[in-house]
Amino acid sequence: MNGRDVFEYAPLRVVPRVERGEFINAGVLVYCRARSFVAARTHLDESRLKALAPDADVAGVRAALRAVEGVCAGGDPAGQAARDDAGRRFRWLIAPRSTVVQPGPVHTGLTLDPSAEVERLLTLLVR
Repeated sequence: MNGRDVFEYAPLRVVPRVERGEFINAGVLVYCRARSFVAARTHLDESRLKALAPDADVAGVRAALRAVEGVCAGGDPAGQAARDDAGRRFRWLIAPRSTVVQPGPVHTGLTLDPSAEVERLLTLLVR
């Protein structure tokens, strides 16, 4: 298949008022089983967030986004998830939740370089 591997990705959404359902994209999660790869990159546009919710806890949102990146990275920042493989960490992160930082729908594609997909999708979906 031309050296391409299947990958999955999901946007990370910030939903400042869960009851309203409005959101901004603030990151992406990428998983490639064939390469045991999972990564997240985030970028919070504070002005867009404040437009939706002037009283949003920006520091709290940034901390939650950093936590997602830490789980993907594994090691000490991942906490209990550090013992899990890349696939389990990805599945845990994309599980539906009713919090300020939520995963969006999961999509698939083919890639030669999963780490390049993280950057491409961050530019396409977030910035």
